[in-house]
Amino acid sequence: MESSEEEDDFPSIETITPQSRVDSLFQSHTEKGIRQICCELLELKDAVENLCGNSRTKYLAFLRISEEVVEMKHELSELQKHISSQGILVQDLMTGVCLQLDEWKKSDLKEGEDAKEMQSSKDRDPLLDETEESKMDILENIDILLAEHRVEEAVEAIIAEEKTTAELKSSSEALSAGSNSYRSAFLERKAMVEEQLVEIAKQPLIRLLELKKALVGLIKIGKGPSAHQYLLKWFGSYLQKRIEVFLPSCSLCPRTFAATLAKLMFSAISMATRESGSVFGDDPVYTNRVVQWAEWEIEYFVRLVKENAPSSETICALHAASICVQAGLTYCTVLEPQGLKLSKLLLVLLRPYIDEVLELNFRRARKTVLDLEEGDENLPMAPRFVSPLSAFPTSSENPLSDSGLKFMYIIDEILEQLTPLAILHFGGNVLNRISQLFDKYVDALNKALPGPSDDDSLTELKVVLPFRAETDSEQLSLLGMAYTIADELLPDAISSLWNPHIESKEPRSEPNESSASTPAKSAELKELKRHLHHSFDKLRDHFCRQYVLSFIYSREGKTRLDAQVYLSENMEDLYQDSVPLPSLPFQALFARLQQFATVAGDILVGKEKIQKNLLARLTETVVMWLSDEQEFWGVFEDESSAIQAIGLRQLILDMHFTVEIARFAGYSSRHVHQIASAIIARAIRTFAARGIDPQSSLPEDEWFVETAKSAIHRLMGPSGSDTSDIEEGHIIMHDEILSESDDSGSSVLSDDESTESFASASMGELESPMFTDQEN
Repeated sequence: MESSEEEDDFPSIETITPQSRVDSLFQSHTEKGIRQICCELLELKDAVENLCGNSRTKYLAFLRISEEVVEMKHELSELQKHISSQGILVQDLMTGVCLQLDEWKKSDLKEGEDAKEMQSSKDRDPLLDETEESKMDILENIDILLAEHRVEEAVEAIIAEEKTTAELKSSSEALSAGSNSYRSAFLERKAMVEEQLVEIAKQPLIRLLELKKALVGLIKIGKGPSAHQYLLKWFGSYLQKRIEVFLPSCSLCPRTFAATLAKLMFSAISMATRESGSVFGDDPVYTNRVVQWAEWEIEYFVRLVKENAPSSETICALHAASICVQAGLTYCTVLEPQGLKLSKLLLVLLRPYIDEVLELNFRRARKTVLDLEEGDENLPMAPRFVSPLSAFPTSSENPLSDSGLKFMYIIDEILEQLTPLAILHFGGNVLNRISQLFDKYVDALNKALPGPSDDDSLTELKVVLPFRAETDSEQLSLLGMAYTIADELLPDAISSLWNPHIESKEPRSEPNESSASTPAKSAELKELKRHLHHSFDKLRDHFCRQYVLSFIYSREGKTRLDAQVYLSENMEDLYQDSVPLPSLPFQALFARLQQFATVAGDILVGKEKIQKNLLARLTETVVMWLSDEQEFWGVFEDESSAIQAIGLRQLILDMHFTVEIARFAGYSSRHVHQIASAIIARAIRTFAARGIDPQSSLPEDEWFVETAKSAIHRLMGPSGSDTSDIEEGHIIMHDEILSESDDSGSSVLSDDESTESFASASMGELESPMFTDQEN
């Protein structure tokens, strides 16, 4: 029973299909399918080849039929001309017959002729005599020449007849009836010759050589103005066809299409001028017409450049505009020997377009430079910009260095598009816009410094730099970068293009333009450099003012330079030692300047000039604030305050100490000296007005100078006992940047000792304009 159940669950082995049979069966079907697909593909290939062959055959047949159509059209045109000529001949014959019949009728009406004469007149030819026969032969010859389209021979025949026949030179009123009739017939033939010449000149596909033959014929028959008009029309049509062929490719070469367009335009103008001179000579009437026609074509050229140029705010548009100026003015110079002076007209027509392109490009540049929230990391930076600007250390989150690189990149990108002649005629506009862009950039940097900006009311500058320069190193990096751009990178980039030697190699539109442009360009460059330095001075002065104000005023708004320091009862503590010290605020100032000089030496490496300039400005700002702070002086002038001679002596010592700081630091400034002298003089007057005698209470000037020097050495530590021992890392600069001079000044501080103390730095190196405290 168990075996039977197993047989039911598992069928017999005979009912199972072998694997080999399955494989052979499916493999056979697969091969058949592949063979069928291959056959179908081969059939499809044959069909495609047949289709391509049929298409090529039909295309060749179409081309052949097109050529036959053109030939047939030409033959039809020739047939129409022949039919027209035959019609003209038949009409002339009819006219001649009618005229002859009229003559016969008139002769029949004559009275007094006998029958014999009438009979003899009938036996003769209708023409009266040999002269009449000759005239009729001439008219018939002209008709034959016109019928056979031998226009040149017809023109020669007409000219020869006009020279030999007096009747054709007289007016119709002075001629007899017969002569007047011949004159009318001759003028009709002449008009027919003119008509045929005009038809030839008007043909759209006529070659220049055939056109010139027709124009010469018109000139010979006295139709010179019309002939010249047809010549200009032909050149206009010739130019229009070449431009229509070129215009579709303008989008493929947006930067250089203007040069090709200028070549097409000015070559046609040059050719028209030459051909006009060869056919019509130097007649001023025709020359003026050529000039007028050339001016119209140049207006058309400028309009084409505007219509087919890229968008005006793109850099491609600026390049195309510069190429247009360069090519156009170069071709204008080539045309000048032919009597065409078109440079001024071209500049007048191009100036609005160039101004528009420059305006939009610099507007784009301003947006690129100031919009630092979306930095473009793919900008190709030139190594000559990256190396100087990357020398200023900034944090990874501070895009300060990127802003300088971006500014120089956008300027360099604009300058690279300008050609020599574009610089010559539009360079002043470019320099003005560069100055304005740098001003905007400096305004943005102003906002990155601590404190309110000078230009808070500026409405155009809506974008604020997304960083703040909080630390001394960041602020000095910002100043160093702006100084490097204004003093080195930007002038160098511009001067390389504004080189007079490069300009002198280019053709000029006027003989004296080369010599006159060089001084003008030099003046423009000097004005640009002056403007850049003035703009940087605004940034520097803003920094110095905020830096000094942050030192003078505490966070609570209280001033550290309070006049109460000089009224304090504890002031005598400063004089307990043999060598008194300056007051504590000025000791703090000295330490602050030392620290600043150390940081500046690390940040502004190799830029000793700006280091000294900044330190001098900071010192000047302190004494200027003190000289203008009325609240400070009001304490001394207040009758209720108890002033003492020791307070006056301390104030004078602080001023001498400030002057000696500048001297030892190597940035001695005449301005600091003058302001300190003015403060001392005012203090003496104020204390004297309160009853303190300066002559009896104050020591000699030498005492203040020596005390100030000694105080500096004491505050600097043991190494400051001698000026030659002062370390390089402190506020004293390198010895090689110090220069001795024998400057003397007539002030309260002027004596032998003080004159020596101000002689350690060259005044010419600072070159700083007078600083004005804009906060007051």
